[in-house]
Amino acid sequence: MSCFGVWINAIWILLFAIFDASFSSYSEDQCSWRGSGLSQQQGSVEQISLHCSEGTLDWLYPKGALRLTLSPRLPSVAVGPGGSSSGLITACVKPSEQFHGAQLYLERDGVLELLVGDRLESSPPPRVRCFSRLPGERVALFLQATPHQDISRRIASFRYELRGDWTARLSLDSNPISSEEACRPCNNTEILMAVCTSDFVVRGNIRSVAEDDNLRAAVIKVSATRVFRQKYALFTVNSRLTRRGEVRTLLQCGVKPGPGSFLFTGRVHFGEAWLGCAPRYKDFQQAYTIAKAAQQIPCELPVD
Repeated sequence: MSCFGVWINAIWILLFAIFDASFSSYSEDQCSWRGSGLSQQQGSVEQISLHCSEGTLDWLYPKGALRLTLSPRLPSVAVGPGGSSSGLITACVKPSEQFHGAQLYLERDGVLELLVGDRLESSPPPRVRCFSRLPGERVALFLQATPHQDISRRIASFRYELRGDWTARLSLDSNPISSEEACRPCNNTEILMAVCTSDFVVRGNIRSVAEDDNLRAAVIKVSATRVFRQKYALFTVNSRLTRRGEVRTLLQCGVKPGPGSFLFTGRVHFGEAWLGCAPRYKDFQQAYTIAKAAQQIPCELPVD
C-alpha cells in the first residue's frame, strides 16, 4: 500500500508540474495574464506585454520578478476640468484584498517607485494607486517577489485600467492638478462634450452623501429620474420601481445633499461610477438649447 501511495503521489506531482508549466505565462486575449512562479528561476525576470485598456494580472506563488508593459491604443479626449488632449495617459491599479508575496513598483525611465508593498495578514486592504505617463516616457510595472518559506498561499493579483481622458477626479494618488481645479464646475463646452463621451449620463436627485474611507472619496447616492446612457448597469430598478445608483467623487470637493435636479456624467472606474460634470439640469438645458440653435452641439440628446 505504501509503494502504491508513493507512486500515486508521484503521478500527482508530475501532473501538477505539467499543468503549472502550461499556464506559467498565460495571456489568451492580450488583456490579462495568469501565471505561476514555480517554474521561474530565482532572480529571473519574466517580460510581459499587454495591449488593452483594462485587464487583470494573477501571479501565483511569486518567485523572481515580472516586468509588465502596457501598450493600449487610447483616445485622448477632454471631458472636464483638467482634461487634456496632449496625449497624457492615466493608469490605475487596484490590488486584490489578498495581495501577498510580492511588491509592485512603477518603473519610470529606469527608476523604481513603490506602489504596493507586500501585505501582512493584519494589514488593511491596499488602496488604488494611479500614475500618469507623458508621450515618449518609458513606463512599466515591476513586480518583485518577496522571500517566504511557505509560498503556497501567496498570490499577487491586481486589476489595471488606462485612459487617455481621465482627469484628477479619478487620479486618487497622483494629484496632477490642484483640488480647486479638480472640483470646479464644468463650463458649457465641457458639459456638452461630457454628455457625448461619458460612460453614463443620468438625470437625478441627490438622496444623501456618504464617505468611502478606503478610497478617500465621497459617495453620492442618486435617485435617477431618467437614464440617457450607461455603459454598465450602474443605475438599477429597486423594489419600489425607482432607479437608484451611486456616484463617487473626490472627498475634498465637499459635495453636500440638497434639492434640485442634476445631470450626472462621468466614467466607470473599476466597476464604480466616478463623477465628471454635474450641472443643475436647468443649466444644462439652457446651454444645450443655445448650442443647438447655433448648430454647435457635438451630439444629440433627447432633452425634456
